[in-house]
Amino acid sequence: MNAILKSERHAPPAGGANVVTLPLAVDAPAASAAPPARKPASVVRGTQPFARAVKAVLPPLVGIAFVVLVWQLIATRNESFPSPLVTFQEALKLFADPFYHNSPNDQGIGWNVLASLKRVAVGFGLAALVGIPLGFIIGRVRFVSGMFGPIISLLKPVSPLAWLPIGLLVFKSADPAAIWSIFICSIWPMIINTAVGVQRVPQDYMNVARVLNLSEWKILTKILLPSALPYILTGVRLAIGTAWLVIVAAEMLTGGVGIGFWVWDEWNNLNVANIIIAIVVIGVVGLLLEQALVALARALTHEQVAN
Repeated sequence: MNAILKSERHAPPAGGANVVTLPLAVDAPAASAAPPARKPASVVRGTQPFARAVKAVLPPLVGIAFVVLVWQLIATRNESFPSPLVTFQEALKLFADPFYHNSPNDQGIGWNVLASLKRVAVGFGLAALVGIPLGFIIGRVRFVSGMFGPIISLLKPVSPLAWLPIGLLVFKSADPAAIWSIFICSIWPMIINTAVGVQRVPQDYMNVARVLNLSEWKILTKILLPSALPYILTGVRLAIGTAWLVIVAAEMLTGGVGIGFWVWDEWNNLNVANIIIAIVVIGVVGLLLEQALVALARALTHEQVAN
C-alpha cells in the first residue's frame, strides 16, 4: 500500500508540466496523545454521594460551631450566663422526664409544649375556617373586595398582643384570650394570599366557564381552588409560623400551662439554662410545623399536577 502511494505521488502529471509535489506523511502513523488514566467507575460513584453529603452537612455544622463558640465567649465573660456544657447537662436532666406532673404549676416541658400546640391548633383551625372562605369571596366579588380591603389594611399591621386585652375583656379567661390572639394574627395571611390566588386565575379559564355555563360550585372546585391552591398553602405556612410565635408571647402574659409561661416562670427562678433550652425547643417545634406544611403543600401540588 505504501509503495502504491509513493509511486502515485512521484508520477509525472499529464502534459509534461513540472509540478512540485509536497510529501505526504502517510508512511508514519499519526502521533496521538495518550488518554488520561480514568478512575474506576465504582470509585467515581462512591465519591460523588460522599461529596454531596459533605457539602450538605458541613455548612450547618460550621454554623452551629460558630454559635457555640460565641456562646462560650459570652459565658466566659459573664458568670451568670450558663456555658454550653452546663446547658447541655441541664437538658439531659430536663428531658429525662419531660412529662412529670407534680401540680398544675409544676409540670414537665413536654406538657407545656403540648398545651401550647393545643391552643395553636384551635386558634389556627378557626382562622383557616374563616379566613380561606373569606379570601375566596374577596377575590371573587369586587364589591366585597372593596368593602374589606381598607379594613384588612388597617388591622393587619396591629401587633397580635394588642388584641390580648380585648380577648381578656370579652372572654373573661386567659385560655380563650390566647386562642383569640392566635386567631386574629393567623387570619390575615390566609385571607390575603387566598384572595390574591383567586384574583390571579387566568381570565381565559373564566371565559371558558361562562361558555360552558358552569355553576358557581363547579367554578370554585374545578377552576378557582386548583389555581389558587399554591397561594392558599403559602398563606397557611405563613400563618402557622406567626401563630406559634404569638402563643409564646401571649402565654407569658396570661400564665397557666404552656411553653411561654414556662419560660417566664424559669426567668422568675433565675434558671437561665432552662430558658435557653426552651428557646431551642420553641425553634425546633416551629421548624417542624413549617416543614410539615411544606411537605403537605408539595404533596397536594404534585397530586394536582398528576390529576
